[in-house]
Amino acid sequence: MELHPEGIILGLSTIAIIAFSRWVCIKAEYYFTKRFWVAFLLIGTLCIAASLCIGERLYAAIVSINGFCFLWGIGEIIQQEKRVAMGWFPANPKRAKKIVSVELEKTNKLID
Repeated sequence: MELHPEGIILGLSTIAIIAFSRWVCIKAEYYFTKRFWVAFLLIGTLCIAASLCIGERLYAAIVSINGFCFLWGIGEIIQQEKRVAMGWFPANPKRAKKIVSVELEKTNKLID
């Protein structure tokens, strides 16, 4: 009986990629704001395109999963800004005053 560990390798890689992508979303929003979504789009697209050129199925799948996680991260980085505004995550002190003033403006517009 021959064992094939590819499924386990792919599963562990997927968990690691998702965890890494989440961490990158948090750090990218903290340091660069949600405008960093363009980099996520570029990285995701390049990874998906690269996966089409990789002959080894396992490596192609891992690179493709990485690309789709970065594409998913576009929405997450936008949501991360809202989570910071709600106080769920720490705001970058260099930008904290700007975020609070923007949120106050939005609130005032809703009230008027």
